[in-house]
Amino acid sequence: MKIYLVAGELSGDLLGASLIPALRQRYPNAEFRGLGGEKMQSEGLTSLYPLETLSIMGLVEVIKHLPKLIKVRKHLYQDALEWGADLMIGIDAPDFNLGLEKKLRAKGLKTVHYVSPSVWAWRQGRIKGIKKSCDLMLTLLPFEADFYQQHQMPVTFVGHPTADRLPLEPDRQQARAALGLNSEQEVIGLLPGSRGGEVSRLAPVFLQTAQRLQETHPDLVFLLPAATPVRQQQLEVLLQEYPVKNLQLLTGQADQVLQAANACLLASGTVTLEALFCKCPMTVSYKVAPLTWWMGKFLLKTPWVSLPNLLAQKELVPERLQEQATPEQLQADLQALLSSSAGDQQRQAFYDLHQQLQQNASQTAAEAIAQLMHAG
Repeated sequence: MKIYLVAGELSGDLLGASLIPALRQRYPNAEFRGLGGEKMQSEGLTSLYPLETLSIMGLVEVIKHLPKLIKVRKHLYQDALEWGADLMIGIDAPDFNLGLEKKLRAKGLKTVHYVSPSVWAWRQGRIKGIKKSCDLMLTLLPFEADFYQQHQMPVTFVGHPTADRLPLEPDRQQARAALGLNSEQEVIGLLPGSRGGEVSRLAPVFLQTAQRLQETHPDLVFLLPAATPVRQQQLEVLLQEYPVKNLQLLTGQADQVLQAANACLLASGTVTLEALFCKCPMTVSYKVAPLTWWMGKFLLKTPWVSLPNLLAQKELVPERLQEQATPEQLQADLQALLSSSAGDQQRQAFYDLHQQLQQNASQTAAEAIAQLMHAG
């Protein structure tokens, strides 16, 4: 079995790294090739490009990189055919992967898309193209599977691998000990995203928020985990411009930070689910290019953008987007989480949602893929 996998960013690399061993249990002699990060490569993937090749967000931003992305996709298409792939699994990165899946499916490959695009939230007409691109959709969230079933698209709800990996009751003391913190310190996690564009837009606002908080809470400790060494270098430069006392800049360790913190300020995205699983009260923020934001307002079909709110179907956590993402507003949100019952209310809701998403995701996904292949 020759399996072609293409992941678009850090979260996709984690999903792929968990999926590969589950697939190998069913296909012991399987080979894996395509595009992925260090974690997928450590599980045996031969990657033709660095993970960050596809880590581009926003309509305007993608247009600037379009010629390069088209060239990469053409190369991967040709490589998959020359290699003799039996199966293509696109992990997230829908605008890139669905087109690749469609072309390979037309050549007779089985195709699977792992992580639903937000078709239920905006551009719902994309479902027609998705049905032409892949034989099976694997969703992390239950309401996504409902949408595909309504449109007669083969789908399996697999849950979330991080929900399986992280315990329902996080060990805050152990996380703090690992980070050199004591049980009495008040700790705020700052997570401004894993992409360069996200960090350039959000990190200055997050660091200014931390500066304001320290004026009223001088003993606060701030933890800033960089998603990659490249992001760490970017944050080191920004910290020279926006210095924060009592701040630890870390490489990785996001889970430990989220388990150790009393509250966190983070970019909207997959990391909000990690914070939910770690039971860390949160405020969610995001900024994109002005034109992307303007276009998005007309296309969005849901009242929320953060995954905790979408799962709860109510405003469980504050969302501060675009011009609402100010140091003043974010400071007020974090102070409320530290000093009121809002944080405890979030934690209880997070516990309930965590249970819903514990589905042994990678094994469930691998079994669904095996059934697809067996069906011929």
